[in-house]
Amino acid sequence: MSNQISIERVSTFEIKEPLVSATRLRIRRMLSIIVPPVLVMLMILAIWQCVTMIMNIPMYILPSPVNIGQAAVEHISELSRATLNTFLASLFGFLLSIVIGNGIALLMTLSKWIQRGLYPYAVVLQTIPIVAIAPLIVIWFGSGLNSIIIISFIIAVFPIISNTNIGLTSTDHNLIHLMRMYNGTGWKMLWKLRIPFAMPYILAGMKVSCGLAVIGAIIGEFVAGIAGAKGGLGIAITSAAVQMQTSYLFACAITASLLGMAFFLVISYVTHLILRGWHESAIQIEN
Repeated sequence: MSNQISIERVSTFEIKEPLVSATRLRIRRMLSIIVPPVLVMLMILAIWQCVTMIMNIPMYILPSPVNIGQAAVEHISELSRATLNTFLASLFGFLLSIVIGNGIALLMTLSKWIQRGLYPYAVVLQTIPIVAIAPLIVIWFGSGLNSIIIISFIIAVFPIISNTNIGLTSTDHNLIHLMRMYNGTGWKMLWKLRIPFAMPYILAGMKVSCGLAVIGAIIGEFVAGIAGAKGGLGIAITSAAVQMQTSYLFACAITASLLGMAFFLVISYVTHLILRGWHESAIQIEN
């Protein structure tokens, strides 16, 4: 009886030990990812604060981090409201770019003629100055959220079209021939082979597009935004610049940067969850 109890204790200890080691390893990995950029940011903020104090730089030219923090606290309600409005506009623009961008890329894979016919116009969306067509967008869709979403979509859609198209057309031809030998139909080949093979490319395009969606939303607010409760960070930045509220302007700009970073981190986490079991890039992160 005592031998059985001791064996159970040993086996329980052996089970718990790997779990504890795995938890510690994950914590170390997380700290190794989080701590370096945090330390660099603290160092930059400390240097920034010291430079503004030692050189006695006027606040309207270069506010210190303390001044920026105070301005953010003083305008916290309007800053939060503007951030939420920009977040919604960029989110809808990003989702629209995912749906339409991937749809166009899938359509291009059906035929080389379709690809040659559509791809130049996708490039036009990327190269045309958005300020040149923004007045037309405002005329067609009106001022406010609709026009901002359209502008965000136009700026964000090209990386998704380009990356998804490259991924779908870069599938290993040996795998394609093998699937055809087993009577794989076009849709089955697309769903079972081409899309999984293109998934790293699709997610990489989304990483680029999510940041551009935030930039597009802010640009859209510059030209099509409305003031008041429905105004976003673009309107807040414009208002702060006109009133020479440099500290608040910096606070709005930093908030916009953090919003884009939050989008990127979410997409990066989704990428890790999707690819970690089979793709080399995610497997290397695991090891």
